Amino acid sequence: MKLKELDRYFRELLPIDEFEGTDPSLNGIQISRIDEDIKKVAFTVDASMEAFRRACDWGADILFVHHGLLWGNKAMRIDGIYYRRLKFLLEHDLALYAVHLPLDMHPEYGNNAGLVKLLNLTDVEPFGEYRGCKIGFKGKFKNRMSFDEILQILGAERQACAGLLQFGPEEITTVGIVSGSAPKEIEQAIQEELDLFLTGEISHENYHLSLEGNINLIAAGHYKTEIWGVKQLSEKLKEDRSVETCFMDIPTGL
Repeated sequence: MKLKELDRYFRELLPIDEFEGTDPSLNGIQISRIDEDIKKVAFTVDASMEAFRRACDWGADILFVHHGLLWGNKAMRIDGIYYRRLKFLLEHDLALYAVHLPLDMHPEYGNNAGLVKLLNLTDVEPFGEYRGCKIGFKGKFKNRMSFDEILQILGAERQACAGLLQFGPEEITTVGIVSGSAPKEIEQAIQEELDLFLTGEISHENYHLSLEGNINLIAAGHYKTEIWGVKQLSEKLKEDRSVETCFMDIPTGL
């Protein structure tokens, strides 16, 4: 499989082009490679030296990440940590591919869709408007759930979560989900009178918003809520194309 073919595959599967100009991430190929042949594709959440080294040790030709190296429209100085990262990629002929918001919002293979499946929600609808697009989902539990039961399903230990606020109903029926960092989107959950807002990380102001909005909040961790897209894409690509894939779990605890 050629690099251009792989790029076309991801662009047909994910709405990458729709987010051009609105996503702070440069989505698509961020770093190319001399050898266009792609036989092994590694997947992980964050572009980092640990990820680059592990991908090379596995023999990957390209690394697919949710959080890439190139952000924003301004020119970036390549020095320090970023110089060493770029140098490593070029010296090892390892290509880098990043997809940010299109992977958050995809209804089947996205991060939020993965959380919807994990929680086994019904009556699922788009939720959580960000830069003019709803990137999350809201839905209902099949049965009323307690706060701790939901934590158990998420595999989230209380002491490891970025934030837990129990200011809403004890019996939880409805939930709004926006993976990653979504402190502002809790206001939309309050407006829609949801019982629970689930995200990755929050800010200080979320305490009083949650308290006064009578809503429960689980911030399960930025990383923990954003493993789903890359994991699902790894399996999807392996099924669809004759390439080897692997998901590299590199948790940050944040």
